[in-house]
Amino acid sequence: MINNNYIKYFLVFLCISTLLASCGRIPKPDFSKKPIEPNARKRAQQNVIDGKGIQFFNNNKGDGKFLFASSNPLWKAALDTLDFISLANADYSGGVLITDWYSEDNPNEAIKITIRFLSNEIRADGMIVNLYKRTCVNNVCSTKEIKNDISNDIRNKILKKAAIYKTQDDKRAFENRPKKKFMEKDETGSNN
Repeated sequence: MINNNYIKYFLVFLCISTLLASCGRIPKPDFSKKPIEPNARKRAQQNVIDGKGIQFFNNNKGDGKFLFASSNPLWKAALDTLDFISLANADYSGGVLITDWYSEDNPNEAIKITIRFLSNEIRADGMIVNLYKRTCVNNVCSTKEIKNDISNDIRNKILKKAAIYKTQDDKRAFENRPKKKFMEKDETGSNN
C-alpha cells in the first residue's frame, strides 16, 4: 500500500517542477526596437494611423482589427441617435445597447429602447431595435413591447448616420495612408 505522505510529496514535486519549467518561457524584452514615444496622446494617434487598436483574445498582431467601439460606425451612430436618453447598459463586446426608462411629461408612462447588433456591417438586418412601453396605474406597472414604425425609424436613422461615418472614416483613412515616393531620375539619367 502506498503511503499518503509519498503522494503528497510527489504532488508538491510535480507542482514545483511545472512552475520552474514554465519560468524558462518568459519572453525577454526586445531592446533593439525603436524607443517608445513617452507622450501617450502621440502614441495613440500613431497607433490609429498604423491601424492598431485594443485587441482582446486575439493573437493576430498588426492585422488592424479594432475591438473598441469608436472604430465601429454602426455603434457610434447608435450612440449618437440615442444621445437624448441615458443608457442602462452599453456592452460593445456583447453587441447590446439598452436605455433607461424614458418619460417626457407623464411619469406613469415610459419607454425603453434596446438595440442588438448582429453584425458590424452597415445593413438593415445587422441590428434589431426593440421598443418597450411601461404603463403604471396605482403603482402597478405593466410592460409590453411596442410594434410600430418608431423602431424602424430609429433603425433607419442609425443606418444613415453609420453610412455617413463610414464614408468619413474611409476618406480619413485614404488621406492618412502612407504615400509612396516615386523614384526620380537625376541629370545623369540614373535613378536616385
